[in-house]
Amino acid sequence: MWFVVLTCGVLGAASPASPAHDKKIPAARWDEQTPGCTFSQGMDGKLRYGMSLADVAMVVAVDAQELEKVHRRHEPFFAVLLEVRSRGQQAIEVKPDKITLEFVEHFQVEQPALDADNFSEKIQNDADALNDQVAREVKKNPEKKAEKESFVRAYLKDSAELQEFVGKNSLRRTQLDGANPETSGWVLFSTKSKWIGGWKKQEEMILRVPVNGKIYEFPFTLPPKGGRVMLRKR
Repeated sequence: MWFVVLTCGVLGAASPASPAHDKKIPAARWDEQTPGCTFSQGMDGKLRYGMSLADVAMVVAVDAQELEKVHRRHEPFFAVLLEVRSRGQQAIEVKPDKITLEFVEHFQVEQPALDADNFSEKIQNDADALNDQVAREVKKNPEKKAEKESFVRAYLKDSAELQEFVGKNSLRRTQLDGANPETSGWVLFSTKSKWIGGWKKQEEMILRVPVNGKIYEFPFTLPPKGGRVMLRKR
């Protein structure tokens, strides 16, 4: 994979724009001014924010076009890819259900990570409900059968693919230690909220990952700041 790397760094106090999380918990915050962090732009279109500390290393990957992709999904959600690696002797508990994403430009609302199993079940239930609804509509309007059934087939195909993706690729609760030092997976956040409206010209977000009594914060913007140009390998 081709990429451009910029050194950056961070360690600081919790962000003042963090109304929902416990400010008493010490935080390590990604920042471009302190050694210990990296930023890379991959040819796969992802922005990667890395933070390497004495006991843990993390990399957060976000698709540069994630905002556009959210509204093309039947069930709107924002996705980030998280990698966590233990660097010390102490065991590390990775708990996806404690991870949050703050939408800074939308009243600083924080969304918890979606539970992978519950989300997969919802996808299936929604698909079943749509299938039943269309079957009833076709009975009333048989002349629209081909059109309706074509739509349902496409919807069911997308739903099945999403269920498979969620089941196979979601970040799961894990304990990291010497025998199992790293884990990775996708973390999804619902964008269905009365506080989250249309996207701004530039969105600022903060991913918070609690691990062993600390909160690791990753602030990022989409599109990325500084006029960074994204190149995608075709």
